[in-house]
Amino acid sequence: MNANSVTHTGLSSCSGEFLDAKLESCFRSSVQAQHIRQLRIALFVTAGLFLVMGLFDYLLLGLSETFLRLVVIRGVVALAFLVLAVALARRPQLLASDIPLNAACLLLITSLILIVPLRTEIIGAQLTPAVAATLALYLFIPNRIPWAFACCVYLSAGVLLAFYSTGLVELQGMVGATLALLLANVIGLLASLRLNRLQREQFTSLLAERETNQRLQLEIKERQRLEEELRYLAQTDGLTGLNNRRWFFELAERELKRSRRDGTQLGFCMIDLDKFKAINDKMGHTAGDKILATVAALCREELRDTDIIGRYGGEEFVIALPESGPADTYKVVERLRARIEQYQFPKEFVDRNLTVTVGMAQVAPGETTLAPVLARADQALYVGKRRGRNIVIVDAHCSKEAVLN
Repeated sequence: MNANSVTHTGLSSCSGEFLDAKLESCFRSSVQAQHIRQLRIALFVTAGLFLVMGLFDYLLLGLSETFLRLVVIRGVVALAFLVLAVALARRPQLLASDIPLNAACLLLITSLILIVPLRTEIIGAQLTPAVAATLALYLFIPNRIPWAFACCVYLSAGVLLAFYSTGLVELQGMVGATLALLLANVIGLLASLRLNRLQREQFTSLLAERETNQRLQLEIKERQRLEEELRYLAQTDGLTGLNNRRWFFELAERELKRSRRDGTQLGFCMIDLDKFKAINDKMGHTAGDKILATVAALCREELRDTDIIGRYGGEEFVIALPESGPADTYKVVERLRARIEQYQFPKEFVDRNLTVTVGMAQVAPGETTLAPVLARADQALYVGKRRGRNIVIVDAHCSKEAVLN
């Protein structure tokens, strides 16, 4: 249920219920379990009181015909209330049905009226159960103000008529009984209306709070999504999907510190696409962009998850290989070079096999920054360019034996 619709939905002045039928149904569904529990307690208590009052009937009347009549009346009411309490537990939908509850209420009221002439010797005490029943009908049977009002009018009229028919209540007593029943009806009706309004106002507030929480959760998720997107944009090259230059250096710096702390080796290589400017000039920048994205994808396929690759700039890529000695680093980049050379690019992208030149270097003992090893890898790359391209050149600091082992 939308919080905006709840805010603008009024309550009936007669019953205190929502004017919106769907909202009223939603409210009743939400409190059904609570109201059934409340009603079942009321039914059990009433049945118990009726049975207990049978003892007082016996003490007052003895084992007489009148007592037996009272036993039948009280027994029928108690049994009906117990059956209804059990039925509500098994079939909660009975709460929304008028017939079972109305039948129980009418049975209770009729029994109270019939008891009056059977116990004329304590006629004054009969007013208390009638007042208590009036308040109970208003307060303990939920969402039934119109029916409760009708039942209470029947109860009040029936009890007063029974008092009058006995001839044992004087005019002053009749006036007092009428005022007492009238006051009970007014108090019960106002209290029931107030309770209905308070429950529905709380329900309205709860729905509005839930709607606010849902909006907040959506805003939080949207903010998290935007933060992730911003983080991705801040760390990723938009064309290739690789780490951008700034983020690559941050990750590589972490690996450098880890390698120094753990005493592990760390390899770097610089990759440059051969004669890429000519491809751009001849085939167009769109074809060039697709080639760069394809090469980036090929690199990711050949590298380990722990390896770090970034776009260094233009058609140049840089790779950091943690825990990789010269031999392992060389095997990886040579395999990568061969993979790119053998890859069949679409003819609309490039009219020849694409090749790359790779410069490779290892972090030397005592180096605390990336600048020296990247400079050596870059220098090895340029050596490869001068030697004809499509080759892996190993930095001179890496011995031939170390690479071949």
